Amino acid sequence: MALMTPAPSGDGHVVTRFAPSPSGYLHLGHAYSALLNFEQARAAGGRFLLRIEDIDRTRCRPEFEAAMLEDLAWLGLVWDQPPLRQSDRLPIYERYLADLEACGLVYRCFKTRRDIADAMAAPHGAPVGAFRSAPLDPEAEQAALAAGRPFAWRLSLTAARATLGLAFDRLTFVEATATGTIARPADPARFGDVVLGRKEIGTSYHLASVVDDALQGVTHVTRGQDLRDAAGLHVLLSGLLGFAPPVYHHHTLILGPDGRRLAKRDRAETLRALRAAGVTPADARARLADV
Repeated sequence: MALMTPAPSGDGHVVTRFAPSPSGYLHLGHAYSALLNFEQARAAGGRFLLRIEDIDRTRCRPEFEAAMLEDLAWLGLVWDQPPLRQSDRLPIYERYLADLEACGLVYRCFKTRRDIADAMAAPHGAPVGAFRSAPLDPEAEQAALAAGRPFAWRLSLTAARATLGLAFDRLTFVEATATGTIARPADPARFGDVVLGRKEIGTSYHLASVVDDALQGVTHVTRGQDLRDAAGLHVLLSGLLGFAPPVYHHHTLILGPDGRRLAKRDRAETLRALRAAGVTPADARARLADV
């Protein structure tokens, strides 16, 4: 489980975090990510934080959170301050969303899932590109609000580009590798006008993650390769919100016996199931050591 020790940030501190969602039981892939972050922080004399990303009210459950804390403690992980729960911080995210609205960087989108699917389909049904739209004119928007139509707050890439100018096309994110750090080009446009909040909850994964990384002083974000593309969007959001982005590392994904990456539905590979089968923390660490 080797990764270069992160260099200290400008103030001499390294802060890493593990940020799972309690929507199921943790598996070996989660264990790998958590251990990497923990060992990075300890090797650099820094801090390791635990963040519980529980804004999805339909899928996140208290029993999954309790099991998650047990699993991480079983692995021998110790976090350096009480876990942060995103569900306790909704007013904070709503404030940053309001700041983006005040700057004209987000707009209310009243399109339904069917509207969006139709807009993104070619004549023969093939999807094309990422969804882009535009605000309704003020009169139509007020009529939609008066009618109680649901809406999502979407980031306007058009407004973001106008705000950043040439810097929009020159966005990069810093990624750590086994031999050093490199600057990779960001491609936030691949996400289109991404949802940053909905009427019933004033945030999204992207907005909450960027805000919390900044406010918690996270200097190094280590997560799976499946989230590499998101770094480009997160760097854009950091720039629009006035945050300094962290250094990113995107680690190898842990695969199951079928060669597919592990998911919470893979019950046989959950830490809970492995514990019940008599697997020890040392066994689990040994299994991940050569990834």
